[in-house]
Amino acid sequence: MGDKTLTCLKCGQLNRVPEARLGAGPKCGACGTALVHGDAVDVDPAILEKAAKNDDLPLVVDFWAPWCGPCRMMAPEYSKAAAKLAGQARLVKLDTQKYQSTGARYRIRGIPTMVAFERGREAKRQSGAMREGQIVGWVKG
Repeated sequence: MGDKTLTCLKCGQLNRVPEARLGAGPKCGACGTALVHGDAVDVDPAILEKAAKNDDLPLVVDFWAPWCGPCRMMAPEYSKAAAKLAGQARLVKLDTQKYQSTGARYRIRGIPTMVAFERGREAKRQSGAMREGQIVGWVKG
């Protein structure tokens, strides 16, 4: 068991967390924000890029938009999956209406689309609304 690097999803500070403490509510050394969330966190493009590049836990991004019906239907399911996966993966959301160039940069063609990053690279992606159990299974699979 070693240390895990986690990017603070609020301030962007890199933090080293002993693997055994991932379930103990670790906080950012710079701003005090929780590093392991039981909910999906909205991020901006800069935080997304830094976390995707540096985090040792899988980072799963839900690319969505407020006008998208399937996105709104999936949102509570995605939040429940985030709670189930706390300490194993971090689930974040990026609003493609607010950050249109970021959606294009990650080649998002339809929403909702989930993209999983592991150790700085895209590991997999899935388009279409899913339920909590499907999301958890996809992340773990």
